[in-house]
Amino acid sequence: MNSSETSRRKTRGIIFTLAGGTLWGFSGTCGQYLFSFEEIDPAWLTVTRMLWAGVLLLAFSFAKHRDAMKGILKDPKDRLRLIIFAVLGLTSCQYTYLAAISYSNAGTATVLQYLGPALVMIVSCFLSRRLPSRRELFAAALAISGTFLLATHGNPGSLAVSPEALFWGLSSAVALMLYTMLPASIISRWGSTVVTGYGMLIGGIFLFFSTGYWHYHVTFHMPLFLGVAAIVLLGTALAFTLYLQGVSDIGSVKASMLACIEPVSATVISAVWLKTSFAAADIAGLLLIIITVLLLSKKDNTNKSKSLPE
Repeated sequence: MNSSETSRRKTRGIIFTLAGGTLWGFSGTCGQYLFSFEEIDPAWLTVTRMLWAGVLLLAFSFAKHRDAMKGILKDPKDRLRLIIFAVLGLTSCQYTYLAAISYSNAGTATVLQYLGPALVMIVSCFLSRRLPSRRELFAAALAISGTFLLATHGNPGSLAVSPEALFWGLSSAVALMLYTMLPASIISRWGSTVVTGYGMLIGGIFLFFSTGYWHYHVTFHMPLFLGVAAIVLLGTALAFTLYLQGVSDIGSVKASMLACIEPVSATVISAVWLKTSFAAADIAGLLLIIITVLLLSKKDNTNKSKSLPE
């Protein structure tokens, strides 16, 4: 590959990764719109999003990764790992994130979810029986400070967000940790598109029955249809595809750093479109948590670890 082609590939990777992260943020804001103005239940939206996104991702995989789609289902151990990832990782990540948005807003929910990489670091240190480095300790302190600012606006005597929003936001961070750590072995063998496609479909089916999806009565009209379609097509299928191409072009470390555009885009789009107000403490908390992710992503460059966003 010559230098001009390499340069074009890097440029494409940067653009695609930023576009994917921005679409994730836009998707969260669409969820906020549906909860605020259409009174949609987070469980209904999670099931709808996962089922349709799973079908679309698997259709895409069928054209390029047909052998991997068959192989992962034939291997009993990998099949079990896939089911565990789908239920404990992907489904919990999707539902808790949307629930956090329903009790707060897209910007706050996305920022709280981005505490996930700090939790990954803590669990990794525990499992490998090592103490965190100075950089990791500093990143953890920034994450705690950012969460404190978001939750209290600097006043420990009161909450700036509802207890429900804080609970679901922190739950989504734990879910993001599980989503990141559980599928490592099967992704390395079968590819992230296949694993996520199956995970979306399996998780959607699990949530379909566990929530009694058929009891929800939703009357579709154009704004509702467009909001759901934007989440499924743009915020899930297209965003994930763009991000994966970005990882292929520029590597997982740089891609994960650029994906930090997601909480920024969610905050900006929510403020501009839905007129959501954010205090100075919210912006400060956002910046601290983004710096946390950047520090931990830089650390990842030494061990070549890979992670996937929400």
